Amino acid sequence: MTFVGNFKRAFGVVAVIVALAAAGCASNKLDTSALNPDPPSKMFSDADAMMSKGNFDDAAKQFEAVDREHPYSPEARKSIVMAAYAYYRAGKAPEAIASAERYVALHPGTKEAPMAHHIIAMAYFDDLKTANRDQTPARKALEQFKILRSRFPDSEYSRDADNKIRICMDNLAAQEMEVGRYYLNQHNYVAAINRFKTVVSDYQTTAHVEEALARLVEAYMALGVVSEAQNAAAILGHNYPDSKWYKDSYALLQSGGVGPRDDTGSWLTKAWKSVPKFGLGSG
Repeated sequence: MTFVGNFKRAFGVVAVIVALAAAGCASNKLDTSALNPDPPSKMFSDADAMMSKGNFDDAAKQFEAVDREHPYSPEARKSIVMAAYAYYRAGKAPEAIASAERYVALHPGTKEAPMAHHIIAMAYFDDLKTANRDQTPARKALEQFKILRSRFPDSEYSRDADNKIRICMDNLAAQEMEVGRYYLNQHNYVAAINRFKTVVSDYQTTAHVEEALARLVEAYMALGVVSEAQNAAAILGHNYPDSKWYKDSYALLQSGGVGPRDDTGSWLTKAWKSVPKFGLGSG
């Protein structure tokens, strides 16, 4: 082989080595960049700035990046709940709920836990449906508001929990009444009684309890269970003496030759006494 040929061959090998070395350096730079993003404090600050500008979706993703890239940093924990809040503000309830639920699963006793429960509660509360539709959002919101009230009574997020609880309970009671009336109109009295019993047992503080007691009188009289009808009317009369529902119930009993009468052994009396009454008679 000639000198020129040897030189070309040697130059080609060197070129390959240099190219590989350069590629390796570039790869190392990329790897180093991937392993060392911005510090968590800056990433958190950037996400917070996005929130201030109303870029909630981008802020949520940035908060998630803090937790993903720096899972052991002081900012990581708060970033989870802040991502949930950003998603909530962005109108992305499923993402907000998922992020907040992750937070309470990982950090149930921390100072941001009330905020996480509040985000879950409000995401469901905003989705409340009318009485003739699925009440899953009301049930889930109610659960979270009750957690706030019982576990974090001094939290700022618990201050309006009682009002939200009442609204959720009213929705749930309204649905029970809707179904109960349907069964009553179909003369399926046992099914109707079960619905009205739920209102009286579980939702006594709602405005629907007066009608529920009156409907129990109606259903029990239709079945011939007069003693339960009398007891339901007695409870209605004791607690809502001026109610139109009591007047109707009293007239119905009178048409059957009986009147209201207490029965201390009745399920209704026991259920009524077992639940504290808030603002009874105000509804």
